[in-house]
Amino acid sequence: MKLGQPLVKLPRQYCSETLANEVAALPRSAWLPHPGRIPGNDAVPLITPAGQVTNGFAGPMAPTDALRQCPYIMEILADLGAVWGRSRLMGLAPGAVVPEHVDVGYYWRTHIRIHIPVVTNPGVAFSCDTETVHMAPGECWLFDSFCLHNVRNDGDAKRVHLVLDTVGGEKLWNMIADAKRFGRDGQPALHVAPGSVGALPLAYEQVNLPAIMSVWEIRCHVDFLLQQCAATPARDAVAARLEQFANAWGALWAQYGTEAAGLPAYRQLIGDVQRDLQRLEAQRILLDGNEVPLDRALAELIFMVAAPNGVPAAAAA
Repeated sequence: MKLGQPLVKLPRQYCSETLANEVAALPRSAWLPHPGRIPGNDAVPLITPAGQVTNGFAGPMAPTDALRQCPYIMEILADLGAVWGRSRLMGLAPGAVVPEHVDVGYYWRTHIRIHIPVVTNPGVAFSCDTETVHMAPGECWLFDSFCLHNVRNDGDAKRVHLVLDTVGGEKLWNMIADAKRFGRDGQPALHVAPGSVGALPLAYEQVNLPAIMSVWEIRCHVDFLLQQCAATPARDAVAARLEQFANAWGALWAQYGTEAAGLPAYRQLIGDVQRDLQRLEAQRILLDGNEVPLDRALAELIFMVAAPNGVPAAAAA
């Protein structure tokens, strides 16, 4: 999600020793390879569709058996106060990297990602845009996934982070707003000791992808992406074609809404506009800041999700 600054540190300090003990108690079989098969990257699924052991990110979310074995992690989730989506423990082997990339897909338009280091070393560096930080054990960070970012483990031991994906919640968004307003050193970190929060009920995502995207959501995403592009005649031509697309989508939306009978017509509109965008060379228009081609951003944020074929567009990480 675009946050307006590369990295935000929340005023929380969690018990890294308790976290490390919970993680160490999990069986080795709980660790899965990275869904993109990036060398040296693995993960333990904690919140997944239906609580199954999978790397999936779409569908009604529930805790896995691994999360149920980690009561302090569940306290952390309760303390942050959000509706939780796909969440994992993520490992990074010595010498391994998460290659530099930008997340522009639908998932990343709607979700923020929180990192809480469990086991780390001084050789671990997280870079986002122009900033690079070492996140200390038990700290709580989030970052702007719309910026170029990467992670390196140049140390000699495996790094493990608790990585939480969420659309947020009132408590969490207030905490983020305060952290951005006061800065990293402007608020003392609240130490959240094990047992201090208790077993509060947690909220999990039940809806995270549209059956068919509404015309209002289409317009919202189009406007968001066009705002990231410099004003040029080429951008204006693309904007005019996207306005035609949104108008046509609105007519179909009024006729079909989310009924499956409208899918062929919705998909025809998508095919037509993508061909026209190629002719208008939308691939040459780059988003400010991350230099992602506009046609790629439109495809990942809108066209791959607006009238799905039953297979959701993949998250990037």
